[in-house]
Amino acid sequence: MKHTLKAAVALLALVAWQSPLAAQSTSPALQVPEKVGGVEPGAVGGVGLALISKKIVLAEYQGRDVINNGVILVKDGIIQAVGASKDIVIPAEYEVMDVGNRWIMPGLVEMHNHVAGRFGLNDMVYLANPGLRASADVEPGNHLTKMGLAGGVTSVLYIPGSGTNVGGQGVLLRTGFDTYERCEIRNPGSLKLAQAGNPERWLMRPGRTLMNYNTRATFKKGIAYAKTWEAFEKDGGVKPRVNPQWEIFRHLRKREVHISTHTQMYQVVMMTITLVHDELGLPFFIDHGTFDTWRLAGEAEKREIFGVLGPRNVDPPNQGMIRWTGSSPERMQGVAAGYQDQGFTRIGFNTDSPVIPQEELQLQAAIAVRYGLRDKEMVSLRGLTIIPAMAGGIGDRVGSLEVGKDADILITTGSITNPQHSVDMVIQLGEVVYNPQEEGRRW
Repeated sequence: MKHTLKAAVALLALVAWQSPLAAQSTSPALQVPEKVGGVEPGAVGGVGLALISKKIVLAEYQGRDVINNGVILVKDGIIQAVGASKDIVIPAEYEVMDVGNRWIMPGLVEMHNHVAGRFGLNDMVYLANPGLRASADVEPGNHLTKMGLAGGVTSVLYIPGSGTNVGGQGVLLRTGFDTYERCEIRNPGSLKLAQAGNPERWLMRPGRTLMNYNTRATFKKGIAYAKTWEAFEKDGGVKPRVNPQWEIFRHLRKREVHISTHTQMYQVVMMTITLVHDELGLPFFIDHGTFDTWRLAGEAEKREIFGVLGPRNVDPPNQGMIRWTGSSPERMQGVAAGYQDQGFTRIGFNTDSPVIPQEELQLQAAIAVRYGLRDKEMVSLRGLTIIPAMAGGIGDRVGSLEVGKDADILITTGSITNPQHSVDMVIQLGEVVYNPQEEGRRW
């Protein structure tokens, strides 16, 4: 009995050591500046806020990685300045928060989220539903979204499911607020396309030939509708009638919105690239991109296509998978590593939440490194921040800590791609939206 008890204590100690909670900072508690005139410093309408840290992770796209001993100035929810302490003059009226040895980094960006709503959409009536809108189903501040926020996820693309070829329109949301108006980043946020896999189980069990025909026909109708508006806006004449079913294609043609494409397996991704990008000329990013699709990474790189990979992280030598996908890697092939080995530079990660809990997004990057992704130049961290932000067309607003961007900021115990580190605070648009010191740690 005594030996059993000792073993149990040792096991609990090991679990605690491996848990993110074990990595809570030994630095003094964060001293959050008090509200001034009822408004938090840094928030819209409030005084400015200066954040000081030993390490600020910028995560710029093809730019700077970090600043040591740095300062960020935030005013009206926007980053006003970021740089080394010796180069930044903090205005006298700004409140100051020194986070000590904790890191400051951008909020995480998730481009494949199914948990920001009430699960109230039926996107499987037709094989193509381009007019359906996920925004009608959003539930701000629900439990699953709050859990994701505790894991550092500040921006999500909430999308319909993948049971049909064209599931509908996604919506880009902030996760830190309780009203739709404050959550919305952009609506529409994407058009959801699913190539093979799940749609093959829809109603009459369509094969890939029919699905490709249906996708092409649907998209051509949408493009034709958009072109009538383009002609009217250029030359005038009879104003076209608005059709909500096809309005999304006007945004796609202007490249204001991208197609998020559930696509995996070599043949399927090749068809997605040649149909959507090459033939139809519409912007899209690879969503999932798992199994042996890493073999096509060179083709995607030539076309400057982004890949938001997951939640499967390996292409396994499994007979069932080999028969289904046609891939036989003869090893546990890391998917992200395979993309990287082919010269692909736009690697992001997703959870497909709730398939993987939203709060575990950073673990997707950690697993990719475990299975061979070389993490030079913060590839894994950029895959959680600026890469998915750019894939979704919001890299000018979130995903890195740069002047003019939204002040969506994490304060962490260290590198968030290391599972032993955790989030100590989340700031969104300059407001503290998660503070485990006050409300307790959710995750």
